[in-house]
Amino acid sequence: MRLPVILTIEEAGRLIDSAQNLFHRVLLIVLYSTGTHNRESRKSQVKDTDSQSMSIHIRYAKGGHDRFVPLSPKLLETLREYWRWMRPKNWLFPGTVNGWRADRPITPKIVWEACKVVAQRAGIEKRVYPHLLRHSYATHLLEAGTDLCAIPLLLGHVDIRHTVVYLHLSRRHLEAVANPLDTLNVSGPETIHRSRKLHKK
Repeated sequence: MRLPVILTIEEAGRLIDSAQNLFHRVLLIVLYSTGTHNRESRKSQVKDTDSQSMSIHIRYAKGGHDRFVPLSPKLLETLREYWRWMRPKNWLFPGTVNGWRADRPITPKIVWEACKVVAQRAGIEKRVYPHLLRHSYATHLLEAGTDLCAIPLLLGHVDIRHTVVYLHLSRRHLEAVANPLDTLNVSGPETIHRSRKLHKK
C-alpha cells in the first residue's frame, strides 16, 4: 500500500494563511478542519452548521451515510465573517453561471484550483489537493491524542481498515510503540560468553 504524503502542522497553517481571498480561506479551513471529501465540502449547505451544538452535518457522503463532525470555534468565527460578506442562501459555496452567482454548488475544479494556487503562494512544494487536507486532518487528530476508534466516525469510514493507514503516517505513534523485548528482565549483552574467536589475519 502506498502511503499518502501529508502536510505538517506548520504547512497546514501556512497554507491557510496564504489564501489571498476569504472564499479560498474558508474553503481550505472547511476541508482541513472537517476532514471532508471534495464533494462533501462543496455541497455543504448553510443549514448544516449548528452553532448551538457546535457541530456540522456532513451530507452527500459515499454510500449515503450522513455524519456529524465537531465545529471548530476558529471555523465558526471565520464562517460568520464569510456569511456577512458572501450572504450564501442555500449552498455554503455557491457557484456561478455565465459569471453570475447561481443557486448551485461550486464545481470540483474550483476546489482543486484553490488548493493548487494557495499552495504555490505558500511555497509548499508538496502536491496539495483536497484529499491531502483530509489525510492531514486525520493524521493530526491521531497525533493530538484522538482515540483511533473516533477517527473513522469523523471521516465516515465504514471499515476501520481504511483508518489504520493513519497509524503509518503518524511517526509519533510509531515511535511511542513499546517493543515487548524491552519489558523482559534479561541480562545485558556484556555478560554473555563469546563462543567464537576472531580469526587472525
